[in-house]
Amino acid sequence: MSRKKIRFSLLERVEIGPAGAEGNCIARVDNQVVFVKKAAPGDIADIQITGKKKKYLEGKIATLHEASPQRVTPFCEHFSYCGGCKWQHLDYKAQLALKQQQVIDALQRIGGQKDFEVLPIAGAEKVREYRNKLEMTFSHRGWVEHFDRENPDDQTALGYHVPGRFDKVFDVTQCHLMPPLVNDITRSVKTFADAHGYAFFDLREQVGLLRTIMLRCNRKGEWMVLLSFGEDNAEAIEAVMKHVQVSFPQITSLVYVINTKRNDTLADLEVLTYAGQDSITETLDGLVFKIRPQSFFQTNPEQAEVLYRITKDFAGLTGQELVYDLYTGTGSIAMYVADKASKVVGVEYVPEAVADAAVNMQLNNISNTAFFAGDMKEILNSEFIALHGKPDVVITDPPRDGMHPSVVDRLLEMEAKRIVYVSCNPATQARDAIKLGEKYTLVKVQPVDMFPHTHHVENVGLWELK
Repeated sequence: MSRKKIRFSLLERVEIGPAGAEGNCIARVDNQVVFVKKAAPGDIADIQITGKKKKYLEGKIATLHEASPQRVTPFCEHFSYCGGCKWQHLDYKAQLALKQQQVIDALQRIGGQKDFEVLPIAGAEKVREYRNKLEMTFSHRGWVEHFDRENPDDQTALGYHVPGRFDKVFDVTQCHLMPPLVNDITRSVKTFADAHGYAFFDLREQVGLLRTIMLRCNRKGEWMVLLSFGEDNAEAIEAVMKHVQVSFPQITSLVYVINTKRNDTLADLEVLTYAGQDSITETLDGLVFKIRPQSFFQTNPEQAEVLYRITKDFAGLTGQELVYDLYTGTGSIAMYVADKASKVVGVEYVPEAVADAAVNMQLNNISNTAFFAGDMKEILNSEFIALHGKPDVVITDPPRDGMHPSVVDRLLEMEAKRIVYVSCNPATQARDAIKLGEKYTLVKVQPVDMFPHTHHVENVGLWELK
């Protein structure tokens, strides 16, 4: 069959199988694997093929003949085209079961792990309005599939990028991931800007006044709003910022940046405080964290507490141990375990995060910690270990790519009694488990659902020295 015929072919009355990569479900037709978007295990549907890869096909549901018992009605009006909450159409219990199985499959099939204990996944009590941070993009011309096709030039947008399209943004009238005030603020800013004719950003030409907006909140009801402007137009910036300040007294940190770069990163920009403080704080299990606009902080505070408690429990500390906290970020896990450790040594790639960690330790009167910034595979060498001591316990919380092979080699050389591996990607954790298996045994794991309605899952694993 030619590529053209495959792309536009229709597979009729196919029974959909389990969830696979990126949250898509798997169907098998004539020994060919098909990944189907926004399907549910057990659906019977006609599948429209949309793409062909070397080893599989991609498709979407054209006609749903029989709905899976796991299906529910999505609660968001943007579900059909938003790339965020891909599993809104699945019952939450089904989501948890799929996530737990995702962890088990990765460790067994990719990592070759056997005979380890799997504790029940820690599900979230809040499955809506659980995030404390969102970012939206201004666009001078919203996604025409969503707006009026006849008058696309008249449509501005403030919302999210269409999946796979850097230059396409659809207007978000309501997002359910943060408390409702997020919608009041973003809608108010968009209405004000439209009424005054302020230019929304052109993502291709890289021009325009209004670029992005970032919103953070804490559980006390305090808010931070950061507006990014693509032009240094003092009069217009003053008008927009004043409107936000007057309209929303809940905002305790109102800040902005002027960004004329070709990316939206904040690290190299000066953040200017318009009103209130330059940061907000959040409290997790009695520990206070200062959060600046550039700070990394867990976006689901309730589940962050659960994740950190599990990590601390797996570490099995008695108060005598030297702990290495790798990829420590702003020191959240280090702070959690410090009261049960002799000393905690944190290592992190981003210098700004290490600076935040030092501030957070001072806020909480924690003195038995030390933090170091640098590339993990370079800083974690024999001289470093000789200087700071051989750890009894290692806690590692790497990014989605997992640990660099040289870091795993160093863990094998250090021979700590226990390694607690916190992962946001079970596949790379399973890959690293293969090499760890040279000297360590996987004892137990516990998945944690940090992001309801998405396919993402965190997993905490305990490895013990053989």
